[in-house]
Amino acid sequence: MPIDPNAALSAAPAVREAAWTERDVILYHLGLGAGVASLDPGELRWVYEKDLQVLPTFAMVAGQGISAGTVTPAGLNLPGIDIDLRRILHGGQSLTVHAPIPLAGSATISSRIADVWDKGKAAVIVLEQTATDADGNPLWTTAMQIWARGEGGFGGSPGPDVPNAVPEREADKMLVSPTGTQQALVYRLSADMNPLHADPEFAKAAGFDKPILHGLASYGVVCKAVVDGVLDGDPTRVRSFSVRFAGSVYPGETIETAVWRDGDTLTLLATCPERDGQPVLTHAAMEVR
Repeated sequence: MPIDPNAALSAAPAVREAAWTERDVILYHLGLGAGVASLDPGELRWVYEKDLQVLPTFAMVAGQGISAGTVTPAGLNLPGIDIDLRRILHGGQSLTVHAPIPLAGSATISSRIADVWDKGKAAVIVLEQTATDADGNPLWTTAMQIWARGEGGFGGSPGPDVPNAVPEREADKMLVSPTGTQQALVYRLSADMNPLHADPEFAKAAGFDKPILHGLASYGVVCKAVVDGVLDGDPTRVRSFSVRFAGSVYPGETIETAVWRDGDTLTLLATCPERDGQPVLTHAAMEVR
């Protein structure tokens, strides 16, 4: 059986140690396109050690970048899960920030399968990771939704139904984030070295015209745009950020993010204008301080 829900859900958490430096933080931000306006003081705070700040989505790559040594292609090695990697998709991502991420530091990261949902034609594996500091204080919690095509039908719960609705009014803010043609080549140095994001022939074999930008790079680009454009450049105001990945972006294209604000809740919709407004991130919400 490719997926054994009982084995997956009952497995003990996997625990690893992660460490990072200011250079990892700066490289991550460069992979999101920060610093293009290199004389802008607001941009320099993302890419220069003087007054450096940390975007909360750095949690997605902490401990996996240049300070970790050799970075290997991402894979899937989970208890109770035996799936061809060509059949899986990164369907959604959420992040809850418990404390500001330090510029340089370490964390203990515990990973477990929190849920397995049966979508009929697919299964969804929810991989949860919790990071704590040296004193055991929580830093962040993430949940990755992994869609496994053709692996449903085992009789499990379909999971929660999350509506993809945006307010029926004009967005309160429109944020425009150009990406660079080399951006995926920079971002992959922070974590995911999958050749899909660098090798034109590999990308064509996978059904794309050319290498695509990482989904988690789009996630970080949108988070940065909201911090810069709505939260006065203060990343510590982000409490949580959840999305579903709806479409790919080619490096060099633009991500446009519509923002609707209702108190401390931001509803977001990210699209690609070069492809007639194709959705990039949907079901997107950010809780802010």
